[in-house]
Amino acid sequence: MESPKNNQARLLAARIIEDVIGGHALSDLLANRLQHIPERDAAFVKALCYGVCRYYERLDLMLSQLLKKPMRERDVDVFALLLVGLYQLSEMGTPQHAAVAETVEAAKLLKKPWCVSLVNALLREFIRNQATITAHTMKELEGHYAHPLWFIEKIKQDWPNHWESILTENNAHPPLTLRVNQSIISRDDYLQKIQAAGIHAHRLPETGAGIILEKSMTIEALPGFKAGEFSVQDGAAQLCAPLLELKPHLRVLDAAAAPGGKLTHLIELEPLLDLTALDKDPIRLQTIKINLQRLQQKTRCICADAANTKGWWDGKMFDRILLDAPCTGSGVVRRHSDMKLLKQPGDAKKLAQEQTRLLEGLWPTLAPGGILLYTTCSIFPDENQAVINSFLANHLDAIEEKIEADWGIPMPMGRQILPGMHQMDGFYFAKIKKKTEF
Repeated sequence: MESPKNNQARLLAARIIEDVIGGHALSDLLANRLQHIPERDAAFVKALCYGVCRYYERLDLMLSQLLKKPMRERDVDVFALLLVGLYQLSEMGTPQHAAVAETVEAAKLLKKPWCVSLVNALLREFIRNQATITAHTMKELEGHYAHPLWFIEKIKQDWPNHWESILTENNAHPPLTLRVNQSIISRDDYLQKIQAAGIHAHRLPETGAGIILEKSMTIEALPGFKAGEFSVQDGAAQLCAPLLELKPHLRVLDAAAAPGGKLTHLIELEPLLDLTALDKDPIRLQTIKINLQRLQQKTRCICADAANTKGWWDGKMFDRILLDAPCTGSGVVRRHSDMKLLKQPGDAKKLAQEQTRLLEGLWPTLAPGGILLYTTCSIFPDENQAVINSFLANHLDAIEEKIEADWGIPMPMGRQILPGMHQMDGFYFAKIKKKTEF
């Protein structure tokens, strides 16, 4: 990407990276900080932020070879700006003179006069010794694979035959995948429509409504956005709704519905459902309502904790429950590269407790003969197979229903898609049926 002659953009990227290092989610920071930024500069800031997060471990190792001593905690802003400069030089292909000059100009805006000469000197030293510094960096696992060491070791343990491909895919740029709203327009007709507009795309064959764009672009600029002709949704997430075997008038619960992608797919597949959407976050619930409105859909939306059924359940059993459980997001690192900085080794086991709490709370609301579909965007067995195994062991009225499909990997319990498989994100599915007699 050609960089704008704008040291403010580089400074803003560094400020955002500083906050990610402090524990804040990149997507939230970008949404808040880029509202009044020109589109071209905003795109450049995004590219810098996602790139620095994607290669954080590698850049950190490079910088450690340049610094005579570690940066002080109060100078994280300078540290972040140096990472921004190194990313431009090592990964982004920015012309060297522009990367150095503009990053040095950004350093002047930090109001720390001492750091200007430091930034200039370190970036120029990197240019002189780039081959040697890179070679040393790539000898380390964290540098070679650009992931935290704990993550690499866990993936090697959990996926001994796939770990390298998983780490490689996590560093790839994800595709832009759409789900055509076939209650308004067929997939083939929409494909023809965007191809006529000069947009190259192709079907996602494992799905009934998926299209992958060959180049990312602004969503609002796509034909049919305001008319609700499509939603942005990864292909793996598009596989959820069909697994619920929907029929007219079934009572269906989407127990963690925000931002509404799977919920709206349920409606598109079967408009005559008696459907309830839950989410405990009022702001995220508002996002559901916005998406429903754009897609010309309606359903019952309730702000509540799904496991605390006394607060929202009317006592009528559900025929189907979709529980897209909160998880580490280890299957979507390529879309959320800040996870490499934000996630910790013990997160999966902590989240497994919350996932179990939700399953236990929701199970009494499922009718005999009903289906609960448990999904996560994780590839860690701790929050997938292990959770389902434990749940089934404690519920004699629950049985796994095997998912027969030509996608993913059949597991001892459930089915798993790994990052990049079928051009999809990493995703886990387990289908649980409540026995009518036990």
